[in-house]
Amino acid sequence: MREQGGKRFFSTLRESIRGGQHDYTEGPIGSAVLLLAVPMVLEMALESVFAVVDVFWVSQLGPDAVATVGLTESMLALVYAVAIGLAMSAAAMVARRIGERDPEAAARTAVQAIALGVAIAVPLGVAGALFSRRLLALMGASPAVVAGGGTFTAVMLGGNIVILLLFVINAVFRGAGDAAIAMRVLWLANAVNLVLDPCFIFGLGPFPELGVTGAAVATTTGRGLGVLFQLWALSRGRGRLRVQRAHLRLEPAVMLRLLRVSGSGILQTVVGTASWLGLVRILARFGSSALAGYTIGIRMVVFALLPSWGMSNAAATMVGQNLGAGKPERAERAVWVAGFYNMLFLGAVGLLFVSAPGVLARLFTRDTAVVAHATDCLRFVSYGFLFYAWGMVLTQAFNGAGDTWTPTVLNLFCFWLFEIPVAWLLAVRSGGGPRGVFAAITLAFSLLAVVSALLFRRGRWKNVQV
Repeated sequence: MREQGGKRFFSTLRESIRGGQHDYTEGPIGSAVLLLAVPMVLEMALESVFAVVDVFWVSQLGPDAVATVGLTESMLALVYAVAIGLAMSAAAMVARRIGERDPEAAARTAVQAIALGVAIAVPLGVAGALFSRRLLALMGASPAVVAGGGTFTAVMLGGNIVILLLFVINAVFRGAGDAAIAMRVLWLANAVNLVLDPCFIFGLGPFPELGVTGAAVATTTGRGLGVLFQLWALSRGRGRLRVQRAHLRLEPAVMLRLLRVSGSGILQTVVGTASWLGLVRILARFGSSALAGYTIGIRMVVFALLPSWGMSNAAATMVGQNLGAGKPERAERAVWVAGFYNMLFLGAVGLLFVSAPGVLARLFTRDTAVVAHATDCLRFVSYGFLFYAWGMVLTQAFNGAGDTWTPTVLNLFCFWLFEIPVAWLLAVRSGGGPRGVFAAITLAFSLLAVVSALLFRRGRWKNVQV
């Protein structure tokens, strides 16, 4: 019996990576969650490789270069917020249409989501490229960081269109149940980034030596090629969706529905991610070493949490498709199953981070002050991993149902009305320094998980229409 169970498990793993046509509104819930979650977890793990690879190579250039990356990523948090918010609505609406057995409507929704992404990215990119140095200065960067990192920031902000489209189109694939395609997109993008990063940073072979700017060029190039692969896959119909010439027109009614759902989704993510700007601003009071240590520590935390977002996205797809099929109870059971799987994963990772944070930090830098701050960040934030596991799945379950307002209100309360004031009190007022900021992160995410669970059990999300 155990041998047969093991064979079924590995067979499910192989099938999930290979991809194929599956009906996630029928059959065993555990298998359905795994079929969706495995490629989504791998997709998010690969997305996190962008962050870790960049900071690994950039850390060889010194604390100012790492601080540049950290400050720029904090500004890009707003771009990520828009991308994730639009991706939420695209995934929810595509999943609902697939659950209703209407792939034509799902394809039209995909086109409108891409058009919205382009319309948002272009003005953001122009403004970011023109005012990159001023933005760094506003974030509290030292004159040396502004002088050496302005071009890096200009390339990253100016090329934000590839970030937006990468998120939105992969959300379309996930909503349709084509998680394996989204995974392959990140495989390609990361392979390019892995090769080009050291080449452009250090000037290997025929490549110019661009320093920290080289990391921006490599990452943007990798993501851009990933977007081209996405568009090719949509046009060729490699999954459940095929975008044809007849779909290439603007449909105001569909765009308005997307904006209605994504508006609160964008606000939700802006509220959550913009709070990181407040935290970085508090940390900037303690110098470049604190910022660099925070950047390294948070990059490793993100590396662990992004695969968990994959599990959470699987729950969102299950919710959307099963609500579309008129099976709300199956949608709810899928969320609890995904939350349990996520808890097992993050619990193991958290144990590693708490046990050996210094060893992990020294993989990125030998600066003793930076290592000390990175160690504190890893240890404090990891204490809340078990709470994060449930909070992430439950939040995405609301979004998968199209109920983006509930997480928005939760983010506003937990991150702006609780996290930032607590971080300031612990770090500045009470003299705790950077540790106060790290402790506030753990407390805020734990609070979010508890309140999300209480609201999810009330079940109002089952009646949302998108």
